[in-house]
Amino acid sequence: MPNRIAHRPDPSKHDVRRWRRYLANERAEEATYRELAKKRQGEEREILLELAESEKRHQQHWIDKLGPLAEKTVSPDFNTRVLGFFAKSFGSVFALALVQNFEARSPYAEDPDATDQMAADERVHEEVVRSLATRSRARMSGTFRAAVFGANDGLVSNLALVLGVGATGVSSGVVLATGIAGLLAGALSMAAGEYVSVSSQRELLNASTPRPDTRDQLPALDVNENELALVYRARGMQEAEAKDKAAATLRAVHRQTGAVHLGPHGRTATNHEELGTPLGAAASSFMFFAVGALIPVLPWIFGLQGLLAVAIAAVVVGIALLLTGGVVGVLSGAPPWKRALRQLLIGYGAAAVTYVLGLAFGGVVG
Repeated sequence: MPNRIAHRPDPSKHDVRRWRRYLANERAEEATYRELAKKRQGEEREILLELAESEKRHQQHWIDKLGPLAEKTVSPDFNTRVLGFFAKSFGSVFALALVQNFEARSPYAEDPDATDQMAADERVHEEVVRSLATRSRARMSGTFRAAVFGANDGLVSNLALVLGVGATGVSSGVVLATGIAGLLAGALSMAAGEYVSVSSQRELLNASTPRPDTRDQLPALDVNENELALVYRARGMQEAEAKDKAAATLRAVHRQTGAVHLGPHGRTATNHEELGTPLGAAASSFMFFAVGALIPVLPWIFGLQGLLAVAIAAVVVGIALLLTGGVVGVLSGAPPWKRALRQLLIGYGAAAVTYVLGLAFGGVVG
């Protein structure tokens, strides 16, 4: 692959500053990968250490270009420092999601002083980190989904509830009682709904999973009247392919060469880790809904009333919605600010509608 770099015997001050920043970023990224590796085991740890080693090659490129000028060090950019903080403090999917975004925004593809190999490395690093982050997302997705949805629903629904009731002109005590009732009712409803939802999904998946003891009956099948082919056909294979697969399976069974796979893609069991457990999802949903629903009620708990209480509730809930939206954005690999703004607009939209309806209803009653 041809090198994109043109020879520059006398780099400008701008070039030197940029190369030093690249070198600092590469060193910080190596440290980030090593921090993440400390918190993992087995294959994931080895992969992260390999990524750290590859960052050393990039460092050497900038050291060679800088020559003696490489002795002066600079700080990494802000995003890289934030990445290192998350890796040291959490070492979780949050850090991996941030690394994924960082690798995706690598400037090497457009920088004439970087090599094609370095640009390709960064693109591959993005895919490697995406795969690692996907594993972590799968391990936490069930409970995390319940937590995020619970917190967001608590924020939006209870803000809309207390604003709608407050707009009718009732006393602060009634608004507070309504908010607490909405908190308890909503948290219990969310918990029950999550428990039933996750339980039902797991039951459906279990019903679709091949029975493991079926393989014990395979040696007794008639080789010439191979009904095992019907299993593969029922699971989506064409007739000819199913017959070939069944014949190969029976030959393996009669030779006692190992495990038999009945699934269409060589799987005999369904992995349910992405769903989480029913109790875990229910508990997470209850707790986070309750916390989210408590926030809009805080002004009335502290004795505020009228428009002041409404304004403070809206501001505090807005901040919380921005945070929950940003977290979802980070974990999904999307720009956090877009998800944060979406959460804010949806929450404020729902609250505005109920507040206007409350004003209208209060005027009619009055």
